[in-house]
Amino acid sequence: MHIALSHRQLWDSLITAWFILIPTYRQKLKSAKPVVKTVKRWTNETEQVLQSCFYLTDWSVFEAAANDLDELTETVTSYISFCEDMCIPTRTYLTYNNDKPWFTAKLRQLRQAKEDAYRYGDKVLYKQAKYTLEKEIKVAKRNYSKKLRNKFYSSDFSSVWKGLKVITNYKTPSPSTVENQQLADDLNEFYCRFEKTPLTPPTTLLSPTPALQISEDVVRQVFRKNKRRKAPGPDGVTPTCLKTCADQLAPIFSQIFNRSLELWEVPSCFKRSTIIPVPKKPKITGLNDYRPVALTSVVMKSFEKLVLAYLKDITRPLLDPLQFAYRANRSVDDAVNMGLHFILQHLDKSGTYVRILFVDFSSAFNTIIPNLLLQKLTQLSVPTSICQWITSFLTDRQQLVNLGKFSSCTRTISTGAPQGCVLSPLLFSLYTNDCTSKDPSVKLLKFADDITVIGLIQDGDESAYRQEAKELTVWCSHNNLELNTLKTVEMTVDFRKNPPALPPLTIMDSTVMTVETFRFLGNTISQDLKWDIHIDAIVKKAQQRLFFLRQLRKFNLPQELLKQFYTAIIESVLCTSITVWFDSDTKSDLRRLHQTVRTAERIIGTTLPTLQELYLSRVSKKAGKITLDPSHPAHSLFELLPSGRRYRALNTRTARHRNSFFPQAIHLMNTSQ
Repeated sequence: MHIALSHRQLWDSLITAWFILIPTYRQKLKSAKPVVKTVKRWTNETEQVLQSCFYLTDWSVFEAAANDLDELTETVTSYISFCEDMCIPTRTYLTYNNDKPWFTAKLRQLRQAKEDAYRYGDKVLYKQAKYTLEKEIKVAKRNYSKKLRNKFYSSDFSSVWKGLKVITNYKTPSPSTVENQQLADDLNEFYCRFEKTPLTPPTTLLSPTPALQISEDVVRQVFRKNKRRKAPGPDGVTPTCLKTCADQLAPIFSQIFNRSLELWEVPSCFKRSTIIPVPKKPKITGLNDYRPVALTSVVMKSFEKLVLAYLKDITRPLLDPLQFAYRANRSVDDAVNMGLHFILQHLDKSGTYVRILFVDFSSAFNTIIPNLLLQKLTQLSVPTSICQWITSFLTDRQQLVNLGKFSSCTRTISTGAPQGCVLSPLLFSLYTNDCTSKDPSVKLLKFADDITVIGLIQDGDESAYRQEAKELTVWCSHNNLELNTLKTVEMTVDFRKNPPALPPLTIMDSTVMTVETFRFLGNTISQDLKWDIHIDAIVKKAQQRLFFLRQLRKFNLPQELLKQFYTAIIESVLCTSITVWFDSDTKSDLRRLHQTVRTAERIIGTTLPTLQELYLSRVSKKAGKITLDPSHPAHSLFELLPSGRRYRALNTRTARHRNSFFPQAIHLMNTSQ
């Protein structure tokens, strides 16, 4: 049975349904709970009090009372933390998610007066209070703008950047995570899943003099370089304390550091770490979606920096030239450009194609076995004392997972290098240094734990490529590295006419998935070696950030600050790996990029550097560094002619090869002379 509704009844029904379905508005203030923060108030007076406290301390008393290095270090760090708590006052306050830095106490009073007038129904008083509040808000914003300008001219860029982010509400999206005790315990167990029973290293007699000795001046300098905003480790010693009291603390810690090197032993309190699980992606689907970042002792990080500099000097000549991470004059651009050079140079020949295997490891840093690393360091001519000290650094480490207000139980582990330690990246590079290709037709590029196998196939002969993939699998099993076969993928670059179907690659009884595009070290590479997908992502990201630039413009900030924001937030996106793709772009892609720059120019009201200028500048700078670095794998490509004034041009048969980085860099250097 159908009931006919009048137009009036139908309209009323639609309106009712609309109000039922419309989402309930919630104020931003009520959408998140206020956060209680406790901060230490460092002033010149409190810093002087703390310095005097340490200056009057007789450190020899600690040395005489301690039975061993562990007890001495534990006592000293506890005493420093205690003195800091006693001398530096704290302040506890509530922060709301809608707080604005220009909203002063006076404005809060005026806002309260307006609300009171509204509550009492006094229209005249309410109108006057509203007008006064709006007027004072404009004045407060103008004063805050002047404050930012003064900080900019005084080179206080940290405060300026913080203020700009507050004005624009610029925040990186943080995924919501579930916090409970069970998850904290599960994560701690998950991070220890690679743990193996450590083998007892051979007994070695202590040498009378350690290979590395550290002076007070060096310790003082490294303490002064600490950043105040960094978080303290489990020992409670803050970087601000080390930075402020470097002169007073350098003597005792230089003794502790040297004693540690003499005994080949790292104090236990320096090996404790608090693991903070950081989500890798917005939607969490499993424990592997949390990256374990370790909070370790700030004092130990300073110690590690000194050992790191020593290790780099020893191992630099022996490192794999195709390892591009954690090395001077190496970057993501170098790795991608080198890989593209191998590919494009090979594809210039007839009857060729390339198979690229993008290898993915599961928690690579957590798999280092100290005894295996000890053997590899010895082969790299690292002194025995440093090798044993590093073994002590990696064994018997105590860790717990801190997930919000929940903490897991403490576990003792002797496998892996914590992510967050200064030495961990270099140790992993040294651990994988012997993972290389033996066949010249297969290139193995490394950037930290990202390994890429490039098979340069000629006349369909894939035997060398498949053999290297097999040997890589064997090497991983011998070195406790776990291949993630689900994320390991392969891409084929083949420009032959009517190429036949290629047999799939199998690793560990699993067929490797073939992809048409892959995000390689931040650059989206496709089978046809075109960059339209990559440019789409860049333009979209840059245009989204133009919104924040418009917000700053409405705030009447000076052009200098607007240009700084553009350079840091928008230009950095447009120029990401620009030396890789700029000259290979199509005209339509370049037009879209230039349009973004012109839009920013209209917003700021001034001219900005063009992408062409930035590209030429970066290519010239990068090429100049390569020519001065004989250890760079691309150094041999820059060959001087007998005249000594120009470089020999590379042989290129295709436009895609000619427009790549190295031919263009050589052309630029020749034409600029």
